[in-house]
Amino acid sequence: MVQPPPLQPGTLYLVATPIGNLEDITLRALRTLRECDLVAAEDTRRTGQLLKHYEISKPLLSYFQFNEARRSDELLERLKRGEKIALVTDAGSPGISDPGQRVVAAAIAAGLRVEPVPGPCALIAALTASGLPTDEFHFIGFLPHKSGQRRKQLESLKGYAGTLVLYESPYRIEKLLEELNEVFPDRQVVLARELTKKFEQFLRRSPSELLAVVRERRLKGEFVVLVGEAEEKI
Repeated sequence: MVQPPPLQPGTLYLVATPIGNLEDITLRALRTLRECDLVAAEDTRRTGQLLKHYEISKPLLSYFQFNEARRSDELLERLKRGEKIALVTDAGSPGISDPGQRVVAAAIAAGLRVEPVPGPCALIAALTASGLPTDEFHFIGFLPHKSGQRRKQLESLKGYAGTLVLYESPYRIEKLLEELNEVFPDRQVVLARELTKKFEQFLRRSPSELLAVVRERRLKGEFVVLVGEAEEKI
């Protein structure tokens, strides 16, 4: 078997971590976490549990939404000194509706190497199993919290030809479905929740039908919400 190359000094590694099922972590991700000098994590407690599960002991540094600017400068200095740094989020790929983009852009601007270590991603997992078209899609992430801004953004997406993909929390999923029922009443919507976990579920119905289900069952878990294309009228 060909031995993988060692980690390169002064490199920022973007390591994808499981979104629910710990078996989804890649061999390369585990090797990167074992060989790096530092793990920058969105939540050091959660990442600490992940590392402990795989018997990995590494220094942890918090890197989250409200300290990105300060931490990015610190990480750049450490990279310039030749440290090998792994950046992880709570789940999935860094920078996808999670912290990461700021330090990646700064590292590139400084001429430093950035290397992705791909793996689990809720967006791709939900899209590929949704049954909706995958050849063209638009990822929105989380909509703004304010109703006016949310509605304006949804209205702006009416003319988009592909599948729309959003993230939503269990606390706002009912509100989102109400908005989808107003803006996209005739489109198929897929709710994907608890992805890769024991109670993973896909619900495929119209916005109004899904709204009735959510109001009746009070579904829990983080959601990936997919909106199908408008049907052509002949």
